[in-house]
Amino acid sequence: MKSFMAKTNEIDRKWYVIDAEGKVLGRLATEIATILSGKNKPIYTPHVDTGDFVIVINADKIKLTGKKLEQKSYVYHTGHPGGLKEVPYKRLIVEKPEKIVELAVKGMLPKNSLGRKMIKKLKVYAGPEHNHQAQQPETYEF
Repeated sequence: MKSFMAKTNEIDRKWYVIDAEGKVLGRLATEIATILSGKNKPIYTPHVDTGDFVIVINADKIKLTGKKLEQKSYVYHTGHPGGLKEVPYKRLIVEKPEKIVELAVKGMLPKNSLGRKMIKKLKVYAGPEHNHQAQQPETYEF
C-alpha cells in the first residue's frame, strides 16, 4: 500500500466566494483557513499547498461576540524604539475592515513559507462587489 502525495502541478484550484455578513469572525476565519490550506480536500498533503482561492465580501458587516468590539485591539511594533502601536478594533472596523479578516486568518495558517503562499490566495473586500468574475467563483456556504 502506498501513501498518496499531491504534486504542485496536479492540483486543481477552485475559487470560492464567502459572504461575511452577520458571520462571527473566529468561526469564519477557521473555515477560510481550512479552505486555503486544502484540509477540506481528500488530496491534502501537509508539505504542499493544496488549497483553493477565497474571496470574502462584506467584511465590514462581520460580527464580534461579547465585548470584543470595545476591548479587543490589534497590537504591532514599527521596529523603531518606542514603536509599540495599539489600534482598537472599533477604529479598525471603520477604517480597514478587510484587515480584521486577513489578520484572523493569517494567525490560523502555518508560520512559514507555505503559510505565506497560502495567505496570498485570500482576497478580502469591504463591500459586496469584487473584481474576480473572470475566475467564475462558486458560492461557499457553511
